[in-house]
Amino acid sequence: MPILRFRVYWEEDDQVYRDIEIKPAQSFLELHKAIVAAWEFDGKHPASFWESNERWERGLELNSEVLVNKKGAPALSMSRTPVSALTSTPDHKFVYEYDPQKKWTFMVELIGVKPDEDPRQTYPYVFRKEGVGPAQYGVKGVNLDKLLEIEEKYDLGADAEGFGSEGEDLPPVEDNGVEE
Repeated sequence: MPILRFRVYWEEDDQVYRDIEIKPAQSFLELHKAIVAAWEFDGKHPASFWESNERWERGLELNSEVLVNKKGAPALSMSRTPVSALTSTPDHKFVYEYDPQKKWTFMVELIGVKPDEDPRQTYPYVFRKEGVGPAQYGVKGVNLDKLLEIEEKYDLGADAEGFGSEGEDLPPVEDNGVEE
């Protein structure tokens, strides 16, 4: 069974994103829960997906509080709508808004389809995190584990290249009175 790969950008900074894999038969509610977990939000607030075009204009809405899909209703149910029902083309886009009071907005884009699922993996699955996401409440503290992970990733230890004491032992340059 193929696996859909979505990139979830934070509206404020497209360099900050999370990549999520999900089975096509899984619901938008499961994708919503994966997004909330990936961005370390508490999941206590309602959310909506909107189908979108290239300019990120909102179209058909899917809402976490709608329980049943009814013909002509203003929004579809996230729990009743499989992701495959609205992902017909590569690079399909959605606008995702979490917590209508705070309006946390994310851009969701289908970035690929993996031909086979990994039988050892539980889906949805966050397979990549890039950048420090926004704090849902207040300011995020410095997590020592994440700091060490970043230090290790970029090798920013005390004896890392570019951070040594090279050149500090050189004698001072003398002024020989020659003008350039």
